[in-house]
Amino acid sequence: MVKQATVSAHKRPQAQALHIGINEVSAAHYAGWTGPLAACEFDAHDMAAISKAQGMKGTLLVTKKATRANVLAAIRKAAKALAAGDLFFMSFSGHGGQVPDVSGEEPDKLDETWCLFDGQLIDDELYYELSRFKAGVRILVLSDSCHSGTVVRAARPAPGTPEQRPRIMPRAVGLRVYSEHKAFYDKLQHDVARAAGGKVQDPDTALANVTVSERLTAIVKDFHPAVILISGCQDNQFSMDGNHNGAFSEQLLSVWNNGGFQGSYASFHARIRAGLPPTQSPNLFTLGPAAAFLKQAPFTV
Repeated sequence: MVKQATVSAHKRPQAQALHIGINEVSAAHYAGWTGPLAACEFDAHDMAAISKAQGMKGTLLVTKKATRANVLAAIRKAAKALAAGDLFFMSFSGHGGQVPDVSGEEPDKLDETWCLFDGQLIDDELYYELSRFKAGVRILVLSDSCHSGTVVRAARPAPGTPEQRPRIMPRAVGLRVYSEHKAFYDKLQHDVARAAGGKVQDPDTALANVTVSERLTAIVKDFHPAVILISGCQDNQFSMDGNHNGAFSEQLLSVWNNGGFQGSYASFHARIRAGLPPTQSPNLFTLGPAAAFLKQAPFTV
């Protein structure tokens, strides 16, 4: 018994990765809108190359494969398999959106989403799924999209050029999508609240403006894994698409320099941010006991 405990205590950390890149969504699930982008699949493949080089077991879901069912299944598989000391690296590249928050106290609030191929993944869902990882698991999330509810209070971006397109579902499209699928999205929010054992009170920033607050802890009282989220922009800005990579992903790859970067997650974020214009300033957030995680070298298994 003592020998088994010793082996377990010194087991080599394991790592799994999930990379999502969506160049267009299903018109049938988005009120006729397909939201064409150019670089999201490239981003996903490039993130997958990093995880492979670092010795992680990876899952790549691009465009039509990036369904709600496939993404949730991959996250849940990792949550079940990984233990304390292990790493889960998840990247998303695609459109961000919003749906009205039906479970919070303020009816005019919006929940942020990732626009998966056949439907949106709500921030409540992501926060809850991440909370199901075991204590001591490290989770890194890189999100190259627009996904903050406060963007509706900011000036809308210019239409862009073939090289610079905002990665956000247009507000009018979002309203049509919600109207056509209201029962589905309302039920998702209520299901998360029930699964978490209580009422969700406006967890409106789990993808972009993560803080330890009563609004988020209303979903999950005890958040045990350590989470680092580096998002593509501030909550009142827009992540831009490109021809070969999104602006955020392109700068991240440049700073990473094929593994030549020396420093911590904190300095990694600072270098990425320094290389982007003031109109797109990547943000860094943490959940759970992430202080030691922040000091580690990026992508360390």
